[in-house]
Amino acid sequence: MGRDGTTVEREIHSTYLDETFTITIYRPENYSPLYKYHLCIVQDGNDYYQLGRLGRVSDKLHKDGTIENTIFAGIHYKDRYDRWDKYHPDSEKQEDYMRFLRFEVVPVLDKELPSYHVKSCRILMGDSLGGTVSLMTALKYPNTFGKVIMQSPYVDERLKQMVQDTDEIDTMSIYHTIGNAEEKVETTNGEIDDFLNPNLELQELLKDKVADYEFHQLEGEHTWKQWQKDLPNAIQAIFGVDK
Repeated sequence: MGRDGTTVEREIHSTYLDETFTITIYRPENYSPLYKYHLCIVQDGNDYYQLGRLGRVSDKLHKDGTIENTIFAGIHYKDRYDRWDKYHPDSEKQEDYMRFLRFEVVPVLDKELPSYHVKSCRILMGDSLGGTVSLMTALKYPNTFGKVIMQSPYVDERLKQMVQDTDEIDTMSIYHTIGNAEEKVETTNGEIDDFLNPNLELQELLKDKVADYEFHQLEGEHTWKQWQKDLPNAIQAIFGVDK
């Protein structure tokens, strides 16, 4: 089945990471350089397009008229170890990956796409560690990114401390989910981590600091079955026409 929207690819070389990335951009059916668009930068890009069916979700929500004009820009990883190196708070590359998003991805996309060029219309999205690095990047660069979608993020003390220390988070919009069966999640290094309870602790911090915050504890495990089912809700929560 074909898609209503169109996919284009753009290569961006990162001097921070000494690596060339392919950004997969999904534009809605009504795309025109004469219009303005919200811009959602997506970690785990191929996973969202293939497992999350992001293109299909975008098509339906745009056709139904329930979301604002939105362009999705997906950034993928080489393998699960490369993903850990770029997304995990304890990795050596995470700081450079966040700089890549802010200083290399945003300027290129702002130049080439008809976006609004304001933080309230730049969104970071990701699942698991992708959600973690999305929130941390927004906290690090609050004047650039104003909204976050994070599905079952990995939560550690560093992330919670960043939330506690920031004075900028109150103006953000955040959509946050965790599954009720995520107490035992196998991670990249083979260890078993509790995702559920740290996310509930993060929720307690965010609900008191973020005016536009939506949290859901869903039925499900740490899998795309849960995230894909909830993706339309997440996108409507952040890009809804009444936002």
